[in-house]
Amino acid sequence: MQIVKVWDPLVRLAHWSMAGFFITNALLTDEDGKLHQWIGYAVVGVVLVRVLWGFVGSKHARLKDFPLSVSGALDQLSHIAHQRNHVRLGHTPLGAWMIYNLWATMLFLGLTGWLMTTTAFWGVDWVEEVHEVLVSWAWVSVAAHVGGVILESRLGKVNLVKAMVTGSKAIPASASPVK
Repeated sequence: MQIVKVWDPLVRLAHWSMAGFFITNALLTDEDGKLHQWIGYAVVGVVLVRVLWGFVGSKHARLKDFPLSVSGALDQLSHIAHQRNHVRLGHTPLGAWMIYNLWATMLFLGLTGWLMTTTAFWGVDWVEEVHEVLVSWAWVSVAAHVGGVILESRLGKVNLVKAMVTGSKAIPASASPVK
């Protein structure tokens, strides 16, 4: 096994904070309460800090390390279908799509949540409906993300959850990781 440091502390803190805040807000808080609002603002703050870190952070934290690529995502899907996998040090092409999806979803959840507190949009049905659709979309995305992590971990024989906790990936000796 080769141990490679990949995720810096801010990337990991942002990841787990966003996950924890979303789950807390979706399942444990009163949706009309102040705590729900403040946790929503915290999620937006975490996403904004993480995006900023994408310009100045460590190598695999940078946005240029995981650009959106249709061809890369299709290539990865082909590799998955044929049960071939390239171990990647940073995010995979499908992972990049999921990251941007989740960030956008959380930002729009924050925007619609905030709009519901304003005089102009308080009680406006479409804003609340969009917010609820975004919550449902977030759950679908989270389920797909978790499923993708499990699949990638099995195919690549790299424990991605452990890597997001420790910051290091344990790469099998037989693998030649893609930078």
